[in-house]
Amino acid sequence: MSFMSKDFSVMAYANGFTLWNYTSSDSLDTVKGANYFDDIAPFARVGDMILTIADNQTTISPAILAVTSIADGAVSVSELGSAAA
Repeated sequence: MSFMSKDFSVMAYANGFTLWNYTSSDSLDTVKGANYFDDIAPFARVGDMILTIADNQTTISPAILAVTSIADGAVSVSELGSAAA
């Protein structure tokens, strides 16, 4: 699958920082992969965080991702840590 904008939303915004929420039936590895979030380039900023729930159809894989770079429409993210208890 690929990024679905209908499953991406703002949770909080303050002082130029946005906390996003994203749920996907894609695997967490796919969601963290190169170019997955390119569609958000016009809206996101480096340092924004994305609370992510991946694999929501089979195994739930929660994670906190950070936007690490945005260049020429390409968005890179890295995992800050697992959101699991």
